Amino acid sequence: MAGSAHATLAGLRRSRSSRTSGGTRPLPTSAPLAAVAAAFTLAQLLLVRPGMGLGWDETVYVSQVSPQAPAAFFSAPRARGVPLLVAPVASWSTSTALLRTYLALLSGLALYLALRAWRGLFPVRVLALAGALFASLWVTLFYGPQAMPNYWVAVGALAAVACFLRARADRADRGALWGLAAGAVLMALMRPMDAVWAVLPLLALGLARRHWRPLAVLLAGLAAGTAEWVVEAYADYGGLLRRLSEGSAIQGGLGWHLAVVDQLRSLGGRALCRPCTGAVPHPVVTVWWFVLPLLAVLGLVVAVRARRTTATLLPLACAATAAFPYLFMIGYAAPRFLLPAYALLALPVAGALAYLVAAPRRPWRPVVASLLCLGLAAHLAVQLAVLENTVDNTTEDHQGWSRTAAALHRLGVRPPCLLTGDGAIPVAFYTGCSSAETAGHDANSTAETIGGSARRIPVAALVPDGTRPPGYARGWPSEPLDGQRLYYSVPGGGR
Repeated sequence: MAGSAHATLAGLRRSRSSRTSGGTRPLPTSAPLAAVAAAFTLAQLLLVRPGMGLGWDETVYVSQVSPQAPAAFFSAPRARGVPLLVAPVASWSTSTALLRTYLALLSGLALYLALRAWRGLFPVRVLALAGALFASLWVTLFYGPQAMPNYWVAVGALAAVACFLRARADRADRGALWGLAAGAVLMALMRPMDAVWAVLPLLALGLARRHWRPLAVLLAGLAAGTAEWVVEAYADYGGLLRRLSEGSAIQGGLGWHLAVVDQLRSLGGRALCRPCTGAVPHPVVTVWWFVLPLLAVLGLVVAVRARRTTATLLPLACAATAAFPYLFMIGYAAPRFLLPAYALLALPVAGALAYLVAAPRRPWRPVVASLLCLGLAAHLAVQLAVLENTVDNTTEDHQGWSRTAAALHRLGVRPPCLLTGDGAIPVAFYTGCSSAETAGHDANSTAETIGGSARRIPVAALVPDGTRPPGYARGWPSEPLDGQRLYYSVPGGGR
């Protein structure tokens, strides 16, 4: 088993034993990982402004537990992991800055724990580099402090793969089994289908090599994390198959869709590329995306020579299966969809970069190291530029929702109230209202019900300029604002 994780772990144990038996203290091997996680947390707080406001999907998730507004409609593909994650803060505070700070700290801690699970499988310097590569991507920094599920699937997958390798190599490692269960539960709580795709290679390896114990723990973790989603499917969506079908329809119908170019278009900072049209960003922005798989393959070649094949091949395989549905099965793109793949690919990529620095003989080694440092510095500069632009654009959008909410309050639309129409879900959260839609993926009401509500509580319809309002709102007063007309009805007198 020289090429397996078992050999690596055995060598690690011998190394630790020799150090301690000689009277020297073990090296603080977690310190570089902690430094990377701390830098990641600090970068989030500095670069992704805590007061940025909540995005569309965030308002859906946060509204499930927040006192700020009634819970928004929860569509079929969503899972309750994010509301559970934010509940310790969002259930009693409406401060977005506090929520962002909490999530930044938690995401830094999660990255540290996920990287720490790999100790003994990779050298610590490689793990620190892998963590830095993943944490410095603009999409990781942008979504780390957000109430969104994809980052948490990424760190869950990173930890689960490491713990699976450790558990199969050492049957006495109970910590690995607990870590495997925790990673599986976290992924399944956040996005059940993403969790299944990410662990397919683990399931295949467990069955092929008859690693029944880690396989059973992995399946139990997935079942525990998915249980609520399945129960909710039968309680609110007409059954599991019906919920899966509705989820597929909302995502445009899962099937063969070549979304590779769509993902490329989203790398310039588009949070959601649907429909995904327009030019691909400048090659300076996208070149890292093409270099990534090449370095990952080089990392695998290096691992084979270093007899670390399984520890490198498994995260590479899990990255491929995690990315597959978002590259080939949906007709749109969002950069956050590939966060689990980026986290897993960071390990073989870091291994390849470490090899490129160490392999050349003098006098070429300093030259190669300098070139790699320049390349990484340029890559970081591009990532930070895209991040800054994305944060600015996102903040401007969220401020627009805040202006609309302030205008509605001025017009007398205050809680308890109801909003419908274009962008009603996020604006409703900012206003403190319920939201209702009569068509589309978030349809949860009828025109008759909304019209009836207008006789009891303030109701507003948000209609783009040049578009006719719904029939029940045609006699209501209206005001223009930011390319929209706000049609409103306030029983008992208005403003």
